[in-house]
Amino acid sequence: MKNDKNPYHNQGMHKGAPPSSFIKAKILRQNMTEAEKRLWQFLKNKQLQDYKFRRQHPIHIYIVDFYCHELRLIIEIDGEYHNRADQISKDIERSELLKLQGLHIIRFSNKEVINSIGKVLTDLEKYISGISPKPKES
Repeated sequence: MKNDKNPYHNQGMHKGAPPSSFIKAKILRQNMTEAEKRLWQFLKNKQLQDYKFRRQHPIHIYIVDFYCHELRLIIEIDGEYHNRADQISKDIERSELLKLQGLHIIRFSNKEVINSIGKVLTDLEKYISGISPKPKES
């Protein structure tokens, strides 16, 4: 059944991202933070439970830090900027919109990734174990 109220319904893993997002995502991939680089070392090449993750991935009007299409999982790495009151409310709004698209979101701070990568990976594995993978399209 078509969902007429949701213009991004069934638009694949990019969920209606505008073309400009792909240019910005490419620039962000070339300028990743230290925390993003560190986590990427454990996500790339299907190293985490054989799931494919993409970095700096456009979805809707946003670019998420990491995305696994099979799990519909977004991983965000937040710097100090995300602790500001105005940014907290923007992050909540963004997360709610993405959850309405059927996506799962887990967040870690830069400090967690840099100082406790083992715990971050354990937490990710626990989170993933509670998600049902998206059925394979035939």
